[in-house]
Amino acid sequence: MFIIKNNLLLKRLQLCQQIKTINRKLTNNTKNEILVKRLQSVCGDNNVSTNVSVREQHGKDEGFYPTIPPDVVVFVSNTQHVSDVHKICYEMNAPIIPYGSGTGLEGGVNAINGGVCIDLKNMNKVIEVNKEDFDCVVEAGIDWRSLNEYLRDTGLFFPIDPGASASIGGMAATCASGTNAVLYGTMKENILNLEVVLPNGDIINTSGRKCRSRKSSAGYDLTSLFIGSEGTLGTITHISLRLSAAPDCVAAVVCSFPDDKVAINSVIEILQSNISVARVEYLDDVSIKACRSYSKVSLQETPTLFLEFNGSNDDEVNQRIAMVRDIVVSNGGSNFNCSTDAEERKKLWKARHELYYAVKAMKPNSTAIITDVCVPISRLTEMIVRTKQLIASNEVTGPMFGHVGDGNFHTVIVFDPNDSQELARVKSTAYTMGEIALELGGTCTGEHGIGRGKVQLMRQQYDSVAIDLMKRLRATIDPKDLMNPQKLF
Repeated sequence: MFIIKNNLLLKRLQLCQQIKTINRKLTNNTKNEILVKRLQSVCGDNNVSTNVSVREQHGKDEGFYPTIPPDVVVFVSNTQHVSDVHKICYEMNAPIIPYGSGTGLEGGVNAINGGVCIDLKNMNKVIEVNKEDFDCVVEAGIDWRSLNEYLRDTGLFFPIDPGASASIGGMAATCASGTNAVLYGTMKENILNLEVVLPNGDIINTSGRKCRSRKSSAGYDLTSLFIGSEGTLGTITHISLRLSAAPDCVAAVVCSFPDDKVAINSVIEILQSNISVARVEYLDDVSIKACRSYSKVSLQETPTLFLEFNGSNDDEVNQRIAMVRDIVVSNGGSNFNCSTDAEERKKLWKARHELYYAVKAMKPNSTAIITDVCVPISRLTEMIVRTKQLIASNEVTGPMFGHVGDGNFHTVIVFDPNDSQELARVKSTAYTMGEIALELGGTCTGEHGIGRGKVQLMRQQYDSVAIDLMKRLRATIDPKDLMNPQKLF
């Protein structure tokens, strides 16, 4: 009799739990229906989607992390739309995930808590170009390639060029850089002002209303606070950018080396000689092999440097090239080839920007963890040599390449997604790379960001007091923890 009563009690408890689960689902479904209707009233029926494929598309970037879709995707057309969407989400306690072009690499757009994904691709206009001041104002959804196409006849260009066709808003949110970083810096050095919608829907300009000045001593540096915030403090809607003059003369150089150490030592010597270089890119032998196969470039499969020089005339550029040639030859470099032909240069840098896809093609049906670190220039040789040894000892495939002129480089570690042992080795390799960088006085990410992939390394890079301060700043701006939750920390 006692056993029968216990069984009946257990069944009743299970039934109660099932009823609670059903009620919770009904409550969530009702809440989502109300949320969708309110969003449609702001942005229009056709700009709000709960379609499974649309949601899944917006729940993953180009990185390794699997899809975690939002509940709703909203396609906004202006800042007021973004503000109204924020106000609705804030009132209904719905998480908010800003989405640019989905080219991130650390799971930054995964909707871990569900919620609303704000797609900014329709906010892709150039608002103004101030040619005399060398700046412009753009909407967050425009990508850097489209911006430079727009600027083509102005004599100006925007120099930050990550490999993918990233949106300017996303580049600001991750503090992206690119192949030009050695001369032109990162997004941080090229942003003058940001228009940001805060979690509650308020709209601010981080440098003040209409401010486009090159410097300011007024108040806290809110612009730098939002650069690199990865969508955790607000949604960036407009960006005021510093532009640069398009150079009159450009020359590209390619040279090869017997090993990675002498290639990187050559870069360090070039920089220490105060030779002005616009681009310095390093590719190891595995990267060159991928480029040869995928982009059909004729290069020897040895560690290689791509360099580019800008100047106002041929003599100025040729003088720099001659100095670099001497350094390369003295370090055992060879196959020193120079070209001013625009098509040849375009093909060369196209191959570099396609390198991720080239590496993936080396191992069909593979997945990849793409990671980056950045160290002081003087520690770069040690960083790369140790990484090469790490990749070999873990028996993984991980081509190395990057913007070594500022100490930043990448690996694309490809693996079979069905091989759990290989996955474990790949994860260990990527994590240890970050630890080595921190040991050498560097950072666990130079331009990809933390997202969800480098949270543990973030905690190693900063002490607990700094992490606590960041959390308190975030809690002040976003007390409900709605903006891209479970990222960074």
